[in-house]
Amino acid sequence: MNSFDQFDLPKPIKNAIADLGFDSPTPMQEKAFNVIRSGKDMVGIAQTGTGKTLAYILPILKDLKFSNQIPPRVVILVPTRELVLQVVEMTESVTKYMNVRVLGVFGGKNINVQKLAVSEGTDILVATPGRLFDIAVSGILQLKTVKKLVIDEVDIMLDEGFRTQLKNILELLPKNRQNIMFSATMTDEVDVIIDDYFIVPTRISMAISGTPLANIEQQSFLVPNFHTKVNLLSELVADKNEFSKVLVFVSGKNMADRLFEIMQERFPGVVSVIHGNKSQNYRIKSIKQFEAEKHRILIATDVLARGLDFNKISHVINFDTPAYAENYIHRIGRTGRAEEKGKSILFFTEKERKDKEAIEKMMDYSIPLVNIPDEVEISNELIAEERPEIPTKILAQKKKDQSKGDAFHNKSLKNQKTNQGGSYRRKKKKHKSPITRGDKIANRNMKR
Repeated sequence: MNSFDQFDLPKPIKNAIADLGFDSPTPMQEKAFNVIRSGKDMVGIAQTGTGKTLAYILPILKDLKFSNQIPPRVVILVPTRELVLQVVEMTESVTKYMNVRVLGVFGGKNINVQKLAVSEGTDILVATPGRLFDIAVSGILQLKTVKKLVIDEVDIMLDEGFRTQLKNILELLPKNRQNIMFSATMTDEVDVIIDDYFIVPTRISMAISGTPLANIEQQSFLVPNFHTKVNLLSELVADKNEFSKVLVFVSGKNMADRLFEIMQERFPGVVSVIHGNKSQNYRIKSIKQFEAEKHRILIATDVLARGLDFNKISHVINFDTPAYAENYIHRIGRTGRAEEKGKSILFFTEKERKDKEAIEKMMDYSIPLVNIPDEVEISNELIAEERPEIPTKILAQKKKDQSKGDAFHNKSLKNQKTNQGGSYRRKKKKHKSPITRGDKIANRNMKR
């Protein structure tokens, strides 16, 4: 069995780990340790429960020397107050035999008290993006000495609307720093952050095993478009006994709202929706109604549903094929829990076929293809995202032609004017010098 001895940690850290009862490092901790110590940027794809906090805390602490400086050398960003407290607690536990200062700041508490605490100095600052930015712009917090930045649960951070604050913080930090990021799911927004601010990061993936769970029956449907997907979904969930508790995954917030509006009309009183733009109270209410089986259909985005643990999900329906194969495994893992049988259904269009094939390659398993039932209406209507893009030149010409109106006609040749390049380039007409005021008076007297 592997032990923490392989990391050659200082004795104070080893003793603290022993007190915590940890015998051996997790796979994520093993893979991340040397990468982080090397100083390279790193992106870790891992769920909660893979030991992420220790995965970045241990290598950081091993190289963190004693210092009396006031500004922090390490900043750890997390999306929620609860995670701030959790990371601070874990860090304090590991450093209880060391002289390392750890501080957590987050919204909902008196900012002046937190400013005072920051001004007294810390080595490691754990914070939510909004509160960190507020303290930084006040001038109390200096970020120029930060050597390592950790962004944990970045997918939730972006989904919760912290995009602007996060980018502002990244701009305030010194360029000569190490970036460490952890996320349970990969999204386009996460990729943008990586492309803009990371330098050739090492990627470590510890997602759920790619092997499909034996107790989950998988199916797939090749569907032409959004409205046909809606019709197929409606046909399936109409069977209340078979589809008793259904979790429907969609690609984003707008798609979630669009699907919810239609399904709410077709199945009033049994559909819920959750995503990052919904208020906390709304999301809590939706989750409780679904968990209590008052609503049997829950429409959700990947990020919001990832951290939720539901019981007795009869079906997971992938309304959209996820662009990242790991997300599919996260999704279907919501059903078939506690040795119960589960069912997963994947909808995919021709455009999404490559994403489906990537999922199958990762799992080394071909998802069985099922024909669309005859009762399902095949729609020819396309939503905006599905319509083919018109080349810019053609679109501009089309608008120009439409602006002429039905009464437009070309002028006859004799009435057409030539473009002389503006008044400053036109030929000036010869004329006499302007009459001065004196000339005007003289002319007037002569007329008399």
